[in-house]
Amino acid sequence: MGMTQRRETILEELGSAPGLESLQGAIEKLRDHFRVDHLVYHWVNTDGDQYGCGTYSDIWVERYLTKDYLRVDPVVIGSYQKFHPVDWKRLDWSSKASRAFQMDAIAHGVGNQGLTVPIRGPNGQFALFTVSHQCSDAEWEQFIQRNRRDLILIAHEFNEKALEFEPSRQPEQLRALSPREVDAMTLLASGQSRAQVAEALSISEHTLRVYIESARSKLGALNTTHAVARALSWGLIVV
Repeated sequence: MGMTQRRETILEELGSAPGLESLQGAIEKLRDHFRVDHLVYHWVNTDGDQYGCGTYSDIWVERYLTKDYLRVDPVVIGSYQKFHPVDWKRLDWSSKASRAFQMDAIAHGVGNQGLTVPIRGPNGQFALFTVSHQCSDAEWEQFIQRNRRDLILIAHEFNEKALEFEPSRQPEQLRALSPREVDAMTLLASGQSRAQVAEALSISEHTLRVYIESARSKLGALNTTHAVARALSWGLIVV
């Protein structure tokens, strides 16, 4: 089975997960698929309840909670301020507390490299999807270049599935995409650039931008990547 097919199989299993406990199995399979040390998903629902699943050791999770690292963790602090994926190397690790936390995390197998995708859902829901690994800067850069788009899409699909299990969630009211919006979202989801999509549809990039913004609005998405993820996870487009 090829890499793409294996990933799609895992996501199909995620789509049919019967409950929150099933997400743990999915995230373990995704970790093995990407051949990284860890994948972690952590959310806060509309009532302030927290849920997490991931591959960090129980010892590190307990230590993180006991030492109240949430207060000093630059990943969490930085992600609250951003909408786009956060590479850990670009965060502020200058404080003594941050450096001590980083050393402790690495000592417990978290890894020296990481990328966190902040996710903002309906009614104030906030989640983080994180991949971390122990490797050189050059190796990490290559990994992110290859997998950044897939990780973003998977992060949003993971969150959409988790939200299905939130008791207080109100059903989303879907607005149908126009045929041109479907075409644009489908081509973007396949990995084409905006210029390539515009050329394929024989329209200007300005007109394409109008279609994308209209689709984003209908999908209640924060940005284009989020719109593509929602269109895929809701079955509005097929790649």
